[in-house]
Amino acid sequence: MLDNFNCGEDYPVFSDMYDFCREASGFCCTNDIVLGILELLRYHPRVLYIDIGIHHGDGYTGGYFLGTGKLDDNGSRLGKHFCLNVPLLDGIDDEMYLTVFKTVIGDTVHAFSPSAIVLQCGADSLGCDGLGTFNLSIAAHGECVNFVRKFNVPLMIVGRGGYTIKNVSRCWNYETSVLVGASIPNELFNVFPL
Repeated sequence: MLDNFNCGEDYPVFSDMYDFCREASGFCCTNDIVLGILELLRYHPRVLYIDIGIHHGDGYTGGYFLGTGKLDDNGSRLGKHFCLNVPLLDGIDDEMYLTVFKTVIGDTVHAFSPSAIVLQCGADSLGCDGLGTFNLSIAAHGECVNFVRKFNVPLMIVGRGGYTIKNVSRCWNYETSVLVGASIPNELFNVFPL
C-alpha cells in the first residue's frame, strides 16, 4: 500500500518532484525553508533567517540570490547588505561558538529589528557528527535556541543536517524542551558520542 503512495525510504509525494534539480547541493532539493519564509513574509515584513548548522545553506540563500557562501556575500538587489556569513574554524568549541553567536546575532537582531525569526537548528555542528567538524555540545546548541527565543518575536524552528542520528534526535528533543520550558534528565543530552 505504501508503494502506491510513493512512501518508501525517501518519498517525494509526486514521482517527478525532483525533476527540476539539475545538480545536487546541500542535500536539499526542495527549498521548504524558503517557502516557509515567503509565507511568513505575508504577515511579517522583516524575517531574519539564522542557521546554526555547519554547512552553508546555499539552497536557502540561493532562493534569494545565487552564488552564495563567499565571505564577502552580502545580498543583492533589494536584499543588498542583508546577508551575513560568519566563517568559523573546524573544531570550534562551545565557549567560542557561543561568544561569536551571541555577539553577532545580538547585534544583527538589534540592527535589523526582525518581526519574525526562522532558526535552522542543523545538528551537523555537534561534536562527533558524521559529516561535521565542529565540536559543539547539545547544551550549547540549546543555549543558541534559548538566546534567540528571548528576543520574544515570532519564531519558526526547523531542523536540518546531522548525520549521527541518535545525537540529532537528542539535540532536537533538548531544544524542544528549551522552547517549551520543560526539564529533561541530563543523561538524555549531556553524553557524547552515541
